[in-house]
Amino acid sequence: MNHRHLTSPVLVYNQAAFGAMLAHLGEQKLLALDTESDSLYSYHTKVCLIQITTLGDGADEMDVDPKHVVDYLVDPLRFNALEPLGELLADPAMEVIIHAAENDIALLQREFGFSFARLFDTQLAARILGWVRAGLAAILEEQFGVVSDKRMQRTDWGKRPLTPEQIAYAQMDTHYLPALRARQIKELHERGRWEEAQEAFAQLAALNYSERSVNERNFWQMKETRQVDHADMNVLQALWQWREREAERQDRPPFKIVRNQALVDLAQRKPTTQQALERLSALSSSEAKRYGAAILAAIRQGKQQPLPPLPEPSLRPEQLLDRLTLDRFDALRKWRAATAQARGVAPDIVLTNDILMEVAKRRPQTLDDIGRIEGIGPWKAKTYGPDLVRIVNR
Repeated sequence: MNHRHLTSPVLVYNQAAFGAMLAHLGEQKLLALDTESDSLYSYHTKVCLIQITTLGDGADEMDVDPKHVVDYLVDPLRFNALEPLGELLADPAMEVIIHAAENDIALLQREFGFSFARLFDTQLAARILGWVRAGLAAILEEQFGVVSDKRMQRTDWGKRPLTPEQIAYAQMDTHYLPALRARQIKELHERGRWEEAQEAFAQLAALNYSERSVNERNFWQMKETRQVDHADMNVLQALWQWREREAERQDRPPFKIVRNQALVDLAQRKPTTQQALERLSALSSSEAKRYGAAILAAIRQGKQQPLPPLPEPSLRPEQLLDRLTLDRFDALRKWRAATAQARGVAPDIVLTNDILMEVAKRRPQTLDDIGRIEGIGPWKAKTYGPDLVRIVNR
């Protein structure tokens, strides 16, 4: 890893450091933010680290030298309450820079109730600019000649103390974002895409994940379920439910208890003794010894349960539509492909499939009608509206 601009981050591990960080951030107009969580190591994912970078004394926000920023690493596992940080992030005077913001926003909203008034998403900006590679590691290498250690992505962020390698990796995720934002703002203005980006950022800030229900977990969500005959589904369901309870009890991801494929093999073979269980190649010998009695009990229980009803086939929106609406949708997609190619961006940067479907169904007659469709802001209504009205009213 290249550390040429990195000085040690400020570790925010106690109330005194937290207060000092808030005082410094309160004097700033922008900060970069990222999170690390423990989804590979726990049943209920939690935020284990919050990285923050802001400008140092005398730094110019439109010409940021990465040497002149201050990096903070906040350990949320050491604090009972982070409300003062949430108030700062929700302040319209503060611009929050995040790379690929949706996942971080969802995690921070669900765990801490944080919201954001002003966002700058450096990945979204890269995609609006048509950059070929929009992942952070690729951008850092291309823009700043910095190579990050990808192995750190899979480390246990919930374990303490953090290693020097984890600290350096986490710091990198926000350290260069203020400088990257400055470069992207310049290019967005030069290429006439600033208004488009501002509209996209505003829509991102308005997302409310805390109101969206997290999908109920069930065994139908495993792609391996398709390998199992319906006659064996009661056993598979019982095994899956046992694994969920065990994973939650140990606070580990289910795949670290027993793999999906092992559940499938067990449901198909239905061993009745410990010896038969240990002969299955899908289970390691330690898994067979540790969980054997519980697995055999789950298989017995499953055999006695009624077969679960097959889920209703989920119909794609286009399967529910009449021919004329489908024709409009197809015409809109062709227009979008050509528009995206001409602008050098991915098709969803122009308009998403969901929005095109709404346009096809509603068949708007005027630009005002276009502007009333959710997800189409003033810039997109003005820029794409005339084409959309023309296509759906041919």
